[in-house]
Amino acid sequence: MIKKIEHIGIAVEDLNHAIPIYEKLFGVPCYKQELVASEAVKTAFFLIGDAKLELLEATESHSPIAKFLEKKGSGFHHIAFEVDNIEKEIERLQKDEFILLHLTPKDGADNKRIAFLHPKSGLGMLIELCQEKS
Repeated sequence: MIKKIEHIGIAVEDLNHAIPIYEKLFGVPCYKQELVASEAVKTAFFLIGDAKLELLEATESHSPIAKFLEKKGSGFHHIAFEVDNIEKEIERLQKDEFILLHLTPKDGADNKRIAFLHPKSGLGMLIELCQEKS
């Protein structure tokens, strides 16, 4: 079951340039930076009230974020929803004929297990499912 919006992901060319801009915009510091080697991405997180914002910078030219930036430039990348049980959500969505990019959860940033739905299943929007690791 989907519980809430967990975070919004924004692709950026350079975290060192973007972080100070978002810190000034939100009036709060970046609370966490993390390298997710499996996705070839560096992340930076902001907490704004109950909502989180994740900035994403590619670390390799072949990574999904690098390809996104090349095609679309900086900006909105994905919306992530927190789920109770990621395996059950993947199974439910498959039965409802959604196209998933990951059929099994993988490790993501911020102590999460993640899986993405293809943008075709989200009417053009990339959707991430995430569950806190135990």
